[in-house]
Amino acid sequence: MYDPILEALRRGATADALTAAETLVAERPADAQALRWLSAAQLQNGQADAALASIDRAIALSPENAELHLARAGVLVGSRRPDEAQAALDQATVLDPNQFGAYLSQAQLALARGDLDEAERVNRLAERVAPNHPQLAVVEGMVALQRGEADTALKRVSQAIEAAPDDAQLRYVLGFIYMAKGHLAFAEQAFRAIVEKNPAASSLWGLIADLLGRQGRFDEAADALGTLFADPARATPGLKRLAGHLRLRADQLEQAQPLLEDAVGQGAHDRATLSALLQLWHAQGQQERGRALLEACLALHPRTADLWLARLALEDVGSEAALAVAARWVHVAPESVPALEAQMAALAHAGRGEDADAIAYRILDFVPGHSDAQARKVNALVARDPAAAVAHVESLLQQAQQDEIRQTLLGWLALAQDRAGLRAEAVRSWLKRAEGYLPNSLPPNPLSASSQAWPERGSITPETPSRPLLLWGAPGSGVERMAAVFFASGAPLRSDRFSERAPGDGFQRYVTVQELVNGVKKGDGLIADWRAGLPSRGVHDGNVVDWLVWWDNALLHGLRPRLPEGRLLVALRDPRDMLLEWLAYGSPAMFAISSIEAAADWLATVLDHVATILEQDLYPATVVRLDGIERSPSSIAEALSQALGGTRLAVPPEAGNEGFAAGHWRQYTDALAVPFAVLTPVAVRLGYPAA
Repeated sequence: MYDPILEALRRGATADALTAAETLVAERPADAQALRWLSAAQLQNGQADAALASIDRAIALSPENAELHLARAGVLVGSRRPDEAQAALDQATVLDPNQFGAYLSQAQLALARGDLDEAERVNRLAERVAPNHPQLAVVEGMVALQRGEADTALKRVSQAIEAAPDDAQLRYVLGFIYMAKGHLAFAEQAFRAIVEKNPAASSLWGLIADLLGRQGRFDEAADALGTLFADPARATPGLKRLAGHLRLRADQLEQAQPLLEDAVGQGAHDRATLSALLQLWHAQGQQERGRALLEACLALHPRTADLWLARLALEDVGSEAALAVAARWVHVAPESVPALEAQMAALAHAGRGEDADAIAYRILDFVPGHSDAQARKVNALVARDPAAAVAHVESLLQQAQQDEIRQTLLGWLALAQDRAGLRAEAVRSWLKRAEGYLPNSLPPNPLSASSQAWPERGSITPETPSRPLLLWGAPGSGVERMAAVFFASGAPLRSDRFSERAPGDGFQRYVTVQELVNGVKKGDGLIADWRAGLPSRGVHDGNVVDWLVWWDNALLHGLRPRLPEGRLLVALRDPRDMLLEWLAYGSPAMFAISSIEAAADWLATVLDHVATILEQDLYPATVVRLDGIERSPSSIAEALSQALGGTRLAVPPEAGNEGFAAGHWRQYTDALAVPFAVLTPVAVRLGYPAA
């Protein structure tokens, strides 16, 4: 929406830029960025006073936004401003080429429109007139800063400040340089120095407060804004919003709530503020207070989506009250996709599936590619007419251009084909989707021999209080549903191995297997490294449920002698169901399927490791079979509780109907005959029937 303004500024069409900016601000008067670019356009048109007023309005809306303060520095620094517009400056330098101030102002105007090369060129002309003038460093520092050369900028500006320690413009630039380098305390002091010497620059208090907050000094930050609240004209909704969030971060809830409520009541309707208030209202049982404020806001701003979403959040999902709020929103804005989305979700949670489907069709009239609405349409077709669902998804695939959308549609198509009895076609669709996922998938871990020469088991003594659990399940096992039970129960589950914060220990690195087998890494080193990493993962007593990405019996070289008190907890289903589930729904570790044959071979091999542990009692291990209870959180919690000796466990929320029922693999005995033949022997070893 800002592009027309920026493009006009770049090509020097200042009148066009001003017209576009004025139009946008008229449409979006509370848009701080729109006001920022209006200020830039006004400055380029020689309207310095109007430019200052516009940027001050922007800062009032978002007082902590450093970019706005940086833009203000180009319009007015302290009490100094360009005396003339660009045309007048050009004339001044023509009449007297030695006018240093004119050159300097031209350079500052070039900076304001982002023309760094021009700013640098004109600044060099100014340098010829006054070679050692400190003001030259303002432009040099800003140019270097905007080119990402913060160290160069700091060196030049610091030298200039030694010659002119009271120059407010240099202090401004110094503050922004310190911010770019992450020296927040130094930046704070630089801006404080400006305000202390020039109280007229009081708008900087918002930026100073933000810098204090970013240092964790939230109460000081909120107090720093106190001087501005003394002036009603300065107590803007943006300032109250900022102060309220700072009070929240300082755990001063009683002081935060009225500030945030005033901010919302006066027009600060951003999601962060509304979300903070929703948490406060829910925590204190003040939903009725929240309803009253939001209804008053909606009376003035009936088409503001975030207000409606906040209003919905005060009602129980799927309740009659939620349905009524969603219906009101759609009545006010019948063409609003967010309103229709909210109504569709409310109806779905209320169990009114057909009504939700009808709304999905309305959404698709506005946005044909809407993923949630298309999903509802496809699911409805699958339930009613699977063949029609197949035809519909195939038509969507023909239109899809983006790879990500095509991957999603291939998954839908395969499930529709599954319901339509087209098993071979479903397998082909899943495999085509898996091929598209390969660049972003993790290759399954290479496996060693399941039986090896094992070290003796260590002994467990009364002085060994910890009982760590190693949770693992192969793709398709449903191990993530067991993890959900641990999470809901508040157990010390660690799922960080599946994130960017994964520990770098031997249980994470694939190369560990060969290191252990070849003797390059000793088992005691594996466990010592693992123990050493537990405190950084928030585990201080050794009691942890460590959810592993992969398993290989080679890990027993460390576990048997050095962690005898541990226990391997394995999620298991019929291996043929597991292969089908992996193919259709993926796995928590996003293991790649390069071919169905390779997937079956690997799954059979890794399950051979599990069967070997159980048959030879190589390590304490408990298998939790999820066959028949895959989609029942309460049954999974009960089975897990029994496996752990009656430990009381909570039931997690319903995870939906995703996944196949036990035994669904038998529908694919022809389409997957060869892979199933590979898996049947280990399935029988694990206690499942051959057919």
